[in-house]
Amino acid sequence: MPTYLPFDPNPRPPAKPLPPLSCDSQFHVLGPVDRYPVRPGAVYEMPTATIDTALTLHRTLGITRGVIVQPTTYGGDHAVTLDGLKRAGPNYRGCANAAVFADRGDAYLDQLDRAGVKGARFTRQGLGIAFDKAEFERSLARIRELGWYVKLQPEVEGVIGNITDFERLDLPLLIDHMGRPDPTRGPADPSLAKVLDLVKRGNVWVMLSLTEKISKAGSPWDDVIPVVRALIEAAPDRIVWGSDWPHPVSTKQPPNEGALLDFLFRATADDAERQAILVDNPARFFGFA
Repeated sequence: MPTYLPFDPNPRPPAKPLPPLSCDSQFHVLGPVDRYPVRPGAVYEMPTATIDTALTLHRTLGITRGVIVQPTTYGGDHAVTLDGLKRAGPNYRGCANAAVFADRGDAYLDQLDRAGVKGARFTRQGLGIAFDKAEFERSLARIRELGWYVKLQPEVEGVIGNITDFERLDLPLLIDHMGRPDPTRGPADPSLAKVLDLVKRGNVWVMLSLTEKISKAGSPWDDVIPVVRALIEAAPDRIVWGSDWPHPVSTKQPPNEGALLDFLFRATADDAERQAILVDNPARFFGFA
């Protein structure tokens, strides 16, 4: 198993303060391994990144809401997410890994729902969790019954590689990582073009995240600004932001989260856009009061 680098241990606040009730729409909790063992066959294992460390990070950044996204490291065993939600409190929600539909029964799903899990993420194929057609359809049926949303992690080469089964859903669909386009290709990038087409439908949302890996130019990642602008202009009321802390499967040093928020400030036109992306849109999508 490759060695992946840990998060920056010294996060700084962004240069400008965030609006009240800002939300980190995707972060992960991992470890400690003696309490939350990695599932057999896991493709990756990350250095420990506990819920307490995440909450300290959020206080530093000025974030008071968040969504814990279950990593593939644990598959259908959501103990780390359930414990994280209990520790974080009512301003936090959870997103399951879709492996739970194959691994666990209805009682467990109901437990997740009561704890604040409101969606299920289908991860890229390289992370070792896949579904045949029947399993996929059963998962969607259960998501519909629970009233959850569907979350899709794009392939490394872009969401064009795994969008086919998702693009005609009538469920709320959140596409991670801006669809993971290649910013050097501009509007001609097939993943960006596909996302811009899909957001014309009222059920498709997009998360601004993974800036550091999408960028081809490197820090401060300004080559990604045109991608962000295109998405905001296409669907200003269906864009959210996530840190993706602690930045799983990073082979280069993960960024400081303060710098990621500084990028968001440069990519947004004004306070109204930032209010929508950090506060109003996630409140509506994830069900915050």
